Amino acid sequence: MIEFMKSPHARLFGGAALISLSPVWVMLVSVSPTTSGFYRMLIGTVTLTLFVVFTRRRLAFSGRAWLILMLASVFFALDLYFWHRSIIYVGPGLATLLANFQVFIMVLAGIVLLRQKPSAVQLVAAPLALVGLGMAVGLDWQGLPAEYRLGVWFGLLTAVAYAGYMLTMRAARADSDDRMPLREVAVVSAVCAVFLGFTVIAEGGSLAIPTWSDAAWLLGYGILSHSIGWSLIASSLTQVSTTEAGLALLLQPTLSYIWEVLLFNRSMQPIEFAGAAIALVAIYLGSRKPAL
Repeated sequence: MIEFMKSPHARLFGGAALISLSPVWVMLVSVSPTTSGFYRMLIGTVTLTLFVVFTRRRLAFSGRAWLILMLASVFFALDLYFWHRSIIYVGPGLATLLANFQVFIMVLAGIVLLRQKPSAVQLVAAPLALVGLGMAVGLDWQGLPAEYRLGVWFGLLTAVAYAGYMLTMRAARADSDDRMPLREVAVVSAVCAVFLGFTVIAEGGSLAIPTWSDAAWLLGYGILSHSIGWSLIASSLTQVSTTEAGLALLLQPTLSYIWEVLLFNRSMQPIEFAGAAIALVAIYLGSRKPAL
């Protein structure tokens, strides 16, 4: 285990594997999508806060950073709200694939907000991803069930919210000297838990955990996927190449598809498989930074 922690590559891909289990927990629990998001954030808050306390890190952010972290929390709460519903409607694999379309939202934000010039590869990647998505979802859009179509839209809204979270977290950490964003993620987790908890109440839902197995799945979600998974990835990013980081990005939706096939008996038609593969390649190409 010690040798594993020393290797940035092992941490990167190990973290991606743990995060790929996130939609599995959502499918396994019998609570509502918003409630599972609440417990992911609550358990993650406790775990990360304990780490921050034991490592004697201080939450000494500037006023500007605190405001941006609040905005990041709103985006992340929306991310989970949309994504968890997408998982229920279209399954873990496709929901996670759709969430990773945030790559193209980030490219668009770079063009509009930062005046970055996209590379030729990125310009090709966007329409290629849409072609792959069309094949993976089904070319007969109107013939799909209404809930399935809603799940696709929820997945795309997840991508928008996730990109907003990434952009605001980057802004919040602009003046930070800390290599790992554990303090920031702890704060975001706590605020997200509050947002999602009130949302459950506003929806007329319940925060009760019905069974011990539900409690176990939620603990796995909050500790393994949210806290440990993200921490492993965050600790490795400064020590690996952008190519390796891009491959780790693809590992999450790929494994989510595999878990769906193995655990939930998902059957995929050849055209769906080909479409998912094309979309994954496009996401990887879209994640590549333009050469300076």
